[in-house]
Amino acid sequence: MDLARRLSYRRGEEGTVAEKSAGDGRAAGAEGTAEIGRRVLRLRTERGFTQRQLAEPAYTAAYVSTLESGKVRPSEVALRHLADRLGVTYEELATGRSPQDATRLRAGLTDARRTLATGDTEDAAARFAALSTEADRLGFPDERAAALLGLGDCAMETGELTTARDHFEAAEKLLADEPLPRRVPAIRGRAVAHLLAGELRYSCYLLESAIDELNASGLHDPNALLLLYTASIAPYMDMGAHARAVRAAELSLALAPSVDNPELVAQMHRGVARTLIAEGRTAEADASLAKAQELYEQLRLRTDLAHCHWMRGYVHAQDGDLERAESELRIARDMLASKRATLFTMQVEVELADVLRRRCRTAEAEALLRPLLTRSDGDHGASQETVELTAERGAVHAGGAHRLLGLIADERGDAEGAEEHYCAALSLLERTGAAGDLADLCRLLGDLLRREGRLEAAMDAYRTGLGHRAAPGTTTLGPAPAEPPIEGAH
Repeated sequence: MDLARRLSYRRGEEGTVAEKSAGDGRAAGAEGTAEIGRRVLRLRTERGFTQRQLAEPAYTAAYVSTLESGKVRPSEVALRHLADRLGVTYEELATGRSPQDATRLRAGLTDARRTLATGDTEDAAARFAALSTEADRLGFPDERAAALLGLGDCAMETGELTTARDHFEAAEKLLADEPLPRRVPAIRGRAVAHLLAGELRYSCYLLESAIDELNASGLHDPNALLLLYTASIAPYMDMGAHARAVRAAELSLALAPSVDNPELVAQMHRGVARTLIAEGRTAEADASLAKAQELYEQLRLRTDLAHCHWMRGYVHAQDGDLERAESELRIARDMLASKRATLFTMQVEVELADVLRRRCRTAEAEALLRPLLTRSDGDHGASQETVELTAERGAVHAGGAHRLLGLIADERGDAEGAEEHYCAALSLLERTGAAGDLADLCRLLGDLLRREGRLEAAMDAYRTGLGHRAAPGTTTLGPAPAEPPIEGAH
């Protein structure tokens, strides 16, 4: 419970004590007088009672009439009498919450999650929004936090990263007084949203801080730790901190036997695959992705299944099997587009364009890339909102798109166009700290400048690239997070 709510709650308690001491008969913790009156009237009417039948033998019809009109606030004793006569609990009459409400909200959250996993993201967002409002009205903070997490996941799929962060932060605040493991999904959501926005350092900071806090407090919750370590692999890899990524993968594998959530285990296999790809162990990476894919198929998690096809496409591209790479990436793109997962769809299209260029289909690649940097959301009807890869929205892939366009321009002899795209990519990637991508880009720019006879500028580009390759990750990250006492993890 956040500070404002705690203060409000205390004021409510103090007011109730004062009212009881003054003998005015108000019920502790009850809602507004008018709300209670309307509730009594509705329940009495539904059950076919007259005011006299409801009131007797302890009260009069006139008292019930006054209560229903909102002119008097009933005492706790009166509310308990009326609740007993109406066949409901005292809490239901006093607050409007029935024991079934939490069950109904949880069932709704399960349905919304299923919609997000298998159906339309916008439909899922509408369901989560309605559940959040209902949970807030009824005073169920846990269920509201779960709905906010769902809204955050929906916003990430559609690329509304600022909105996603706001939802995750709101969920974390609602759970502020809960143990840290309860807050980890919200922290992980914030970290992934920052990662997608290209804020790699802050993403690492959030995840490492939570890991350290968990370990320092002795809260060695395997589910929470696995979620955090798995999420940390991607920003580590993008920053060039390969040793940390590998260690996070090793710890994830050590934690997996203690985790009974198949979705978390599938996420772990996806994360581990990234480190195996970087080490050139593509067969093992593909096997790890196959395990994740099998679990996602069983769980019917369509977005995550699309991510597996996406990563398998990348694995095949690394192996030089461009035909299979294209097939997997097209499957991933079609699955994500059908769910209107806009940001992820665009990211896959960048990698598909890379495969197409390597297959000497540069016109197709260029036709795929250019709209990603100047796209209008006219396909889905109403909003006409700009939907594109930018510095704040998919910066790493935006840089990748400019890099590919630069390569295409370079290959056809358009040095000016190539330099323009390389510089645009550099500007985007320097904000993210994506060391490996930056080093490669500096090499490409240096080669271009050298061919143009601009040797001093070329040397500057090469030196910049070498700086990004030197001790990757050590200049942007603090000490590695403490490790949990897992048997076999060291």
